Amino acid sequence: MGNLILILGVALWAGAHLFKRLAPERRAAMGEAGRLPLTLALVGSIVLMVLGYRWADPIGLWPTYPWMIHLNNLLVFLGFYLFAVSGLKTRLHQKIRHPQLSGFKAWAVAHLLVVGTLQGVILFGGLLAWAVVSVILINRAEPTWKRPPEAAAWKEGVTVVGAIFGMLVVGIIHGWLGPWPFGGGM
Repeated sequence: MGNLILILGVALWAGAHLFKRLAPERRAAMGEAGRLPLTLALVGSIVLMVLGYRWADPIGLWPTYPWMIHLNNLLVFLGFYLFAVSGLKTRLHQKIRHPQLSGFKAWAVAHLLVVGTLQGVILFGGLLAWAVVSVILINRAEPTWKRPPEAAAWKEGVTVVGAIFGMLVVGIIHGWLGPWPFGGGM
């Protein structure tokens, strides 16, 4: 039952996010009033994913080796960094069209490495598939990309510091709620 709830959560997440791309006229017709139902759908999807993941019986597919934890942490840091790149519009943002979705993909791949279970594949593989489809749909809808203007150099340093801080905070919360993400236990 847990895996089914997990699948529903991932599907609801993808559907709520892709609604604007798959049904742009319908979404536009909803106007500002459409924000609340989509927000509720996203919150509901997260609840379903968390509950489904916790309730699913773990079915092991591959082992996790210590080096995978280090690679996971590097990829998760890259994900946080790319999210910060998106927010601060750094110089790297001039080279990467979708830094936030690229960061999300790095995060999903990182978790696929270390969560070698069926529910890990459903959750992280499903979210990775959503991010890939999102990039494809955005690029089709908006084939030309206007690069952002040149950014100040100081933003690069702030981005790195912000990514480190964000990763540490989220890592500590992750350790409180689930496995300690930095290896070696807590």
